[in-house]
Amino acid sequence: MDRNGFRVAHPDMSVILRHDYIGNRPIIQKVVSGQNIGDGLAADDGYINENGEARVGKIITHAVILLFVLSILFGSFKIIGAGERGVRITLGQVSDDVLGEGLQFKWPFVQKIKKLDVKIQKEEILATAASKDLQNVSAQIALNYHLEADKVNRLWQGIGNEYKERVIDPAIQEAVKAVTAKYTAEELISKRIDVRNDIVATLTERLDRHGLKIDEFSILNFNFSKSFNEAIEAKTTAEQLKLKAERDLQRIQVEGQQKIVSAKAEAEGLAAQRQQITPELLELRKIENERVAIEKWNGALPTYTGNTMPFLNLK
Repeated sequence: MDRNGFRVAHPDMSVILRHDYIGNRPIIQKVVSGQNIGDGLAADDGYINENGEARVGKIITHAVILLFVLSILFGSFKIIGAGERGVRITLGQVSDDVLGEGLQFKWPFVQKIKKLDVKIQKEEILATAASKDLQNVSAQIALNYHLEADKVNRLWQGIGNEYKERVIDPAIQEAVKAVTAKYTAEELISKRIDVRNDIVATLTERLDRHGLKIDEFSILNFNFSKSFNEAIEAKTTAEQLKLKAERDLQRIQVEGQQKIVSAKAEAEGLAAQRQQITPELLELRKIENERVAIEKWNGALPTYTGNTMPFLNLK
């Protein structure tokens, strides 16, 4: 006890804190408010001796006690933010309950709370593999995922906070390798949706056991070797030339068929005309031509040189 009746020492510190609130002492208030400790010290403060000198040791002791109490007070709570969950750990043991958002209590020096993000997160990785026809393939993969909120304590207990490096990245690599080996290089392009679905199914099985859920999976790009790309380009060019030749052949065949049909129609027309010509029709055409010639004759005979006299058919 000091001269003012305050308890300053006891084997059980809680007895001092229970009976005396040192924050009300003038010297402590001066320390907290930033005032000069030596200003306004009086004998009734209990922090000066009979000679009017400050008891530095006593002041430091009480200040340390105050800081200790404040640290205990503020260290007894943890704030869990929006989109987060907390895992309470007591002396190294993970609790079965998962802490939700808000202010959570913990015993100082005995318990600690680890926060984990349960919002959707993105992981992008370059995966390498070999196709069924032994072509080297690299794929740019984008994965959106989240932690199952009610299983974060098991995740922390089994893996910790390094689940990306220890679980997600290796799982993506393994799933891409396993599925790519089932398809040829050309099928990876032509059956891209089937490839994606197979990878998602394989990856989901591996991540679910750790409390990791897939929200979206995308194959951003497939990359092949330079020689394979050149072979694909050459094949595409050959197919285009083949297609053009087939179209030209079809065009020629159609044009030939058109000519045959046209010639056949012309022949049929001439045959029909020959069937319509008779001797009577020819005689009629002859008389008609002679009549036209007589109508055009002006009565003058043709003039000839020499001794030969032309004859006229007067029949």
